Amino acid sequence: MVLELIKPGTNINFLKYRKLAYLVSAAIIVAGFISLAVKGGPRYGVDFSGGLSIQVRFAKPMDVKLIDKAVEGVGLQNVVVQRFGQDDANEYLIRASESEAHQESIRAAVETALAKNLPDSGYSVQRLEMVGPKVGADLRGKALEAIFYSVLLIAIYISGRFEQRWMAAGMMAAGLAGGIYVLKLFGASTVWLIVAAMVITLALCFVMRLKYALGAVVADLHDILVTIALFSLFDKEFDLTIVAALLTILGYSLNDTIIVYDRIREHLRAAGKGMPFGQLINQSINETLSRTILTAGTTLITVACLYFFGGAVIHDFALAMLIGILAGTYSSVFVASPILLDLGSGLSKRETPEAPKAGPRVNAARA
Repeated sequence: MVLELIKPGTNINFLKYRKLAYLVSAAIIVAGFISLAVKGGPRYGVDFSGGLSIQVRFAKPMDVKLIDKAVEGVGLQNVVVQRFGQDDANEYLIRASESEAHQESIRAAVETALAKNLPDSGYSVQRLEMVGPKVGADLRGKALEAIFYSVLLIAIYISGRFEQRWMAAGMMAAGLAGGIYVLKLFGASTVWLIVAAMVITLALCFVMRLKYALGAVVADLHDILVTIALFSLFDKEFDLTIVAALLTILGYSLNDTIIVYDRIREHLRAAGKGMPFGQLINQSINETLSRTILTAGTTLITVACLYFFGGAVIHDFALAMLIGILAGTYSSVFVASPILLDLGSGLSKRETPEAPKAGPRVNAARA
């Protein structure tokens, strides 16, 4: 017995609202980019920016300025103190620029300063992380490369599976490698290389008529950009755990998109050209809606438990997953499938109608 939340035969016209959905997504992404521009880029964690980060828990709420003043004598450079995690956790993050001192000596110096200047605070140092600036830059570049290669492999896989065009997918990868090689000769930075690679990937999908790959790549980029935009608007840090969340979101969104694409392909084989493409897409979305809601709902419950009960260390990861799951479910319905109609239909070769076959000539005299 199959659990059905949506009654069979339901026909919600999702494609009717696709342009409104495009505007909502564009508004969120543009707002996020404006936020990034105003802030001078993402707020990188210690993993990517380098420096040190000390997480301290107190027995009672503390004033950020008191903590900042208490650690002045430690000798840390560019100290920033901020509240961390839930408000009732009384946890604070002390961040500073790279220090030449050893990790254990810094920990001891911070504990001594807190014990001297805040004796009744009931503090405890939860963790201390140190990353050099060069290591941080390397990690940042590797993280971007991981996201890019994931999107590229998704494009190749979708092209081969749904369009049986493995050769075209291989040519796309070769063309992309050539474009990146040329950009490297001009000394382009890692960030611009990744941006250019994404643009080249989309352009090659369009030129080579890989419409399913184009829809999947656009949907995945949509989910990543929405997550990054909201993280910037919420003033959250970007570190390796967020990159792990983004990669997980890519896989989740792709899985949801494939389910809808499979149903579209089944209907194309069964109905052929007897049904308008827009109606066929809409029917496929409706038929997979129960599965989409059940999958997204159960996953959201699990991630919500991580968000509320998982602790401060995993808090931002769970938040990124919550945003990504909602964005991935939304994009499977309102982005990936409608893209096939708005862009994909223009990628298909138009077939000229066949001329009617000449039948046996009727002798007018006999008639």
